[in-house]
Amino acid sequence: MRALGLRALDMLIDHVAAPSDSTPVPARTAGAAAALLRDQPVPHAAVDDPAALLDELHLLLRDGNAHPDRPGFLAFVPSPGTFTGVLGAALATGFAVPTGWRLTGPVASAIESATVGWLVELLGLSEGTSGLFVPGGSLANLTALTAARDARAGEEPHRATAYVSDQAHFSVRRALHVLGLGADRVRILPSDRAQRLPLAALAERVGQDRRQGSCPFLVVASAGTTATGAVDPLPELARFCAEEGLWLHVDGAYGAPAALTDRGRRALAGLGLADSVTVDAHKWLFQPAETSCVLLREPAHLRRSFGVELPPYLAADGTAPASGAQDDGVDFLQWGVQHTREFRALRLWLSLKTFGADAFRSAIDRGLDTAEEIARHIDASPGLAVVTGPALAVVTFRPLPRGPGPAPTPQEQDRAVDEVCRALMDEGHALVMAVTVAGRRVFRLCTINPRIETAQLRRVVDHIGALWQTRTAAPPSPRPTPSGQARAEGTAG
Repeated sequence: MRALGLRALDMLIDHVAAPSDSTPVPARTAGAAAALLRDQPVPHAAVDDPAALLDELHLLLRDGNAHPDRPGFLAFVPSPGTFTGVLGAALATGFAVPTGWRLTGPVASAIESATVGWLVELLGLSEGTSGLFVPGGSLANLTALTAARDARAGEEPHRATAYVSDQAHFSVRRALHVLGLGADRVRILPSDRAQRLPLAALAERVGQDRRQGSCPFLVVASAGTTATGAVDPLPELARFCAEEGLWLHVDGAYGAPAALTDRGRRALAGLGLADSVTVDAHKWLFQPAETSCVLLREPAHLRRSFGVELPPYLAADGTAPASGAQDDGVDFLQWGVQHTREFRALRLWLSLKTFGADAFRSAIDRGLDTAEEIARHIDASPGLAVVTGPALAVVTFRPLPRGPGPAPTPQEQDRAVDEVCRALMDEGHALVMAVTVAGRRVFRLCTINPRIETAQLRRVVDHIGALWQTRTAAPPSPRPTPSGQARAEGTAG
């Protein structure tokens, strides 16, 4: 175990400490994925050399997948996890830490409660806010929306109606589907020119639905959309929801950690007025994947929605307390869907204790700075134009046609944007994804990785411009032959 463990640890350290210009999209092992699918009989006998097997796995992990922790990974919302987060995940797994029940995991429960409290304070949320760690933003949204339904539409679930922007993450609509709200009960409102949820359209639709007998209960806002980083008008939405008796859930999976900084807190003004907030520590808090948190301004709603009567084998004194019973601590099994839970809080707890919150604040500030710097570079570059942002750490932009000849059609330009993204991925040096803004395909950069250098990012942008030009430049017109020229003149005549 020690020999294999040290070998695996060396692999992890080599990966985490790799140079900042290492490729985020390695050249995939030829046919590796197909071979794994095709040539994988059940291994009935033990392997002769476990170390060799570990080396084989190392190659597959190193060369067979993209690496979101690399600075050149600019797509989606990358996860540049800290090594302490990796250690926290390994230690929690290795010690089989029980977190589903406070009786068997009192220290785990205390650490989780403390870490949740740190998040509440760092994000500037109201006193009394609390919650729990869950695998990801999808389950965080589902947990919050379940509490919202039970609190605001518990007696009339068949008439419950929810309101989201067309920029809301798809996990929101999936969560509503799981809760039994069909498409006829989910209002998807077109975003405004700033890609934000428009308050006037929301108010009009809520009023219309009430008059028609529906039961509006929920508004989902975004604190940093995935596509453009847009932040919905949180103070205005909070005021409207309070007046209308609606639950305001803010999906801050990506953007909420910006509130650790002064300018981020200004951009996210009103976050503390939400009834519930989702925050993914595996995004802008630099933790391994599946480290998310759901926070409620009134956490008692979690117990009302998920509390259960414990069977005798889970009761400390042989009796099962009622689900509404109060005690001096939190049993997280009463606050969410899961009973058996991974000790996810340890990752962030260990990272914050090691580096301090100021280091996280500085790293987030660096992501904001980098977005502003690259936006200035795009604006100063001939043939490039910023489309949205910088919004938090997201910038979208579009190259403009240059040179002689007719400009490509909008459809050709959109196709060229996707082709350039594919070419970048094939080269492996950077991963950039295209998104649709106002009906057009544009390039999107997410700059949350504190290891990325501005010069490196400028090279990526310049290379995108060059690739785009090669795909949209009009081919040179062939010199007409005399006969061809005569035919052209004759046709014109």
